[in-house]
Amino acid sequence: MTETPAPPNPETPAIRPAELAAYLAARMCHDFISPASAIVSGLDLLEDPTAQDMRDDAMSLISASARKLADLLSFTRVAFGASASAETFDARELEKLAQGVFAHMRAELDWQVETPAVNKPVARTLLNLAQMAGAALPTGGVARVRAVEEGASVAVAVEAVGPRARLRPEVLAGLRGEGAGDGLHGHWVQARYVHLFVEDAGGRVFADVSEEKVTLAATIPA
Repeated sequence: MTETPAPPNPETPAIRPAELAAYLAARMCHDFISPASAIVSGLDLLEDPTAQDMRDDAMSLISASARKLADLLSFTRVAFGASASAETFDARELEKLAQGVFAHMRAELDWQVETPAVNKPVARTLLNLAQMAGAALPTGGVARVRAVEEGASVAVAVEAVGPRARLRPEVLAGLRGEGAGDGLHGHWVQARYVHLFVEDAGGRVFADVSEEKVTLAATIPA
């Protein structure tokens, strides 16, 4: 079965900037709280005199969680933030950011971006769609990321292939520019954010869902 986002419903109320910012902040806090809490748990174990036999486990937990938190922060700075004053991004650096996030996912990343440098909207699109593709593979699989220049535009295609590949209804709604409905706002807001900045850049974003495959694509001015 295939599902492709329809054009935005003109009756869908526009989201207020403050509301979008609140949802994005909540989404980022949700991503950060798990590794941050794990670090605290590891420190508590180190300080517990009755748990000295678990010292190695505690250090491993702290190390892995600190690495995950650092990877998420670096990724989020570009995917959701302004990333200082940068307007052009090296595709190899974007791959490192994406690989950092996928190191903590079940899915594998296959990065095939031919364009050596991309503008900010394309960079954000690559990272966000890559992360969304990884999330669409809860039991593992491969997320293949491609981008090529086609005239005055950059075409981005991200395929998530694997067993139980799926895209939540609220994610599809967000890519259409619609509200979350009864879905989880934490999943919806990323897709809604992608729709907003791609549209602001003069581009379009698409999605297609079939058996064991999710395809996310966008065309954005270069």
